[in-house]
Amino acid sequence: MNPAYRDDEGMKRILETVDKTFSPAEIEKINKAYEFACAAHDGQKRLSGDPYITHPVEVALILAKLGMDADSIAAALLHDTVEDTSVTLQSISEQFGAETAKLVDGVTKLGKIPLATKEEEQAENIRKMLMAMSNEIRVIIIKLADRLHNMRTLKHVAPQKRRDKSLETLEIYAPIAHRLGIRTIKDELEDLAISYLDPVAYGEIEESLAAQSRTRKEFLEDIKAQIRQRVTALIPDATVEGRIKSVHGIYRKMYMQNRDFDEIFDIYAVRIIVNTVNDCYNCLGLIHDLYRPIPGRFKDYIATPKPNRYQSLHTTVIGRAGIPFEVQIRTWDMHKTAEYGVAAHWKYKLGMSGGKIEEGLPWIQQLIDRQNDLENVEDIVRTIKTDLVPEEVYVFTPKGDVKCLPMGSTVIDFAYAIHSQVGNKMTGAKVNSRIVPIDYQVKTGDIVEIITTSQQGKGPSRDWLNIVKTSEARSKIRSWFKKEKRDENIAEGKAEVEREFRRNFIRLPEPALQEFLQKIAERLHFGAVEDFYAAVGYGGISITRLMPRIKDDYTKIVKADNAEVHIAPEKKRTKSSEGVIVEGIDNCLVKFARCCNPLPGDEIIGFITRGHGVSIHKTSCVNVPEPGRVSPESERWINASWDKNVREEFKSTLLVSCLNRVGMLADISGQLAAMHVMIHDINTRHFKDGRSSFLMTITVSGVEHLKSVIAKLEKVSGVLSVERSGG
Repeated sequence: MNPAYRDDEGMKRILETVDKTFSPAEIEKINKAYEFACAAHDGQKRLSGDPYITHPVEVALILAKLGMDADSIAAALLHDTVEDTSVTLQSISEQFGAETAKLVDGVTKLGKIPLATKEEEQAENIRKMLMAMSNEIRVIIIKLADRLHNMRTLKHVAPQKRRDKSLETLEIYAPIAHRLGIRTIKDELEDLAISYLDPVAYGEIEESLAAQSRTRKEFLEDIKAQIRQRVTALIPDATVEGRIKSVHGIYRKMYMQNRDFDEIFDIYAVRIIVNTVNDCYNCLGLIHDLYRPIPGRFKDYIATPKPNRYQSLHTTVIGRAGIPFEVQIRTWDMHKTAEYGVAAHWKYKLGMSGGKIEEGLPWIQQLIDRQNDLENVEDIVRTIKTDLVPEEVYVFTPKGDVKCLPMGSTVIDFAYAIHSQVGNKMTGAKVNSRIVPIDYQVKTGDIVEIITTSQQGKGPSRDWLNIVKTSEARSKIRSWFKKEKRDENIAEGKAEVEREFRRNFIRLPEPALQEFLQKIAERLHFGAVEDFYAAVGYGGISITRLMPRIKDDYTKIVKADNAEVHIAPEKKRTKSSEGVIVEGIDNCLVKFARCCNPLPGDEIIGFITRGHGVSIHKTSCVNVPEPGRVSPESERWINASWDKNVREEFKSTLLVSCLNRVGMLADISGQLAAMHVMIHDINTRHFKDGRSSFLMTITVSGVEHLKSVIAKLEKVSGVLSVERSGG
């Protein structure tokens, strides 16, 4: 074997790390896996020019430092052999055992399955990874180590791929590392991802930290000495450490919460590690006696652990120099869990046998159970981002039970977190004994009482799907509609599909149309077209997202057999000066109805007025008669559609509900100004419950532009909801 394709120095570091904890048989297994991997990858190089074997060795070293077992380290050395070489999974099983082969298979991507798009491939790979996690937790720990080393060497790949991998890391892998409690991997993944996604901001934060480097070090050493002197007098075995907040942690607060570097209280942190829980609370008293605590900045994660089993006391205090800093107090067992999470004791502390999930990490199985309702990678990513989001709130039932929810969750999410039936029969909610709106976002410490009804047939509203934060609530709402309203779902889904087909000029004779729809249903794993309609009707599938693929299939049919596909000739239409095509009328005057303010992208219809041309309405406008219902002026309603060359600017009205705080209007106006959106007028109202509302008219270029504006405004701190007004 060519020595150039070995990494004996890296292997030496692995063996030094595990030497005192592994048996001779385990050491032999790791050495055998290394020799096997060297032979399999012989001649292969990475984009950096390094021998390929350096990658599996570095992944194995990360796992060794986390304290993982011999099978995990052997699987890490072998994890790319099946995917990138001629080695088969069977040969891995024969030489290293079924346990190691199972881990290698879990980490291997779905390279052999032909999939239509890159997005489908990504979705299926994530699904496979999550399924493997449910049976074997070590799979995801190996995958995280694999991603960490790839991120460390990401500078060698193409710029676009670098950004794609960084975004995927930030949205999927870092949240999973957080929920598994592996802080060392989570922090590094986030910092590396931000350094590629926003290098300018990353550099600014590094410069700010570097500018204070000497002062910061002196400050921390001084604080540690003060605390050590006070604490060790009462608890001699206490250990005092100092740390600086991760770059990504500072980035989130600076660029996502619009705060200055000097406004971030927990850049500095001191950690006190003691032997017992009693010592933790005694230390807390000493710290609050030594420094002045900042009100509202104390968190007891010992009494109420995080979902990833993290436990500590957190308090933010002001030092003698007037600089705020955070103090974390925990026991040694808590510290081990905080740093390495499930990797520190994946087999012992979590009630697991052979790595299989039982009671230790139920959130993984819940995530798996909800994958059946997710049709594309966007849904999966959204699920992971919301369910595994680092920021959580702790909310209480009237009986004192605590529920942990992602930040931004509503009272509806809380209801479904209690039980499906509570959510399904919910009619309202009280927070701290006060009635709140259905979209109220719960906060830590809130006592929430769900008001339900015993009325038969009562269920959730479809609008709730746009309000809830958690995928658990969204899945349970869809499930209710799926089971209880099948006929209604089929009717709504069919109408929505037909509407999208008309909008995209997909026209087929009836027999050909049914065959076309059947193929779509089968591709989506439905047995019948009615099942496909039902899924669209209850919100399980977005027909809009499917349209690009459907249009491609339709184009192929037209090209393949043009004689059998008859596209109905369009009726004569004339473009108006306003970018609207009105069927059968030339050079007509067009105006937009103020009752619904239609925008390009909305389904529209025209109404022939007396002497004022054609008034354009949204088809969903309250003034438009329902399909099939006879109206005294039915003959005056006429088909209309948007022209491709529609003019650029339209007025739209938004209703912004928010908290009543100083600077709220300025923040909203600033966000609109940053997007170069013109504000024409604005009206404000203030309510006794501490909320405000702004009714504002702005200029947008169409529905998609409006959606992006709404999405940006919803991210402004304190904004509760943003809705399009006037239909």
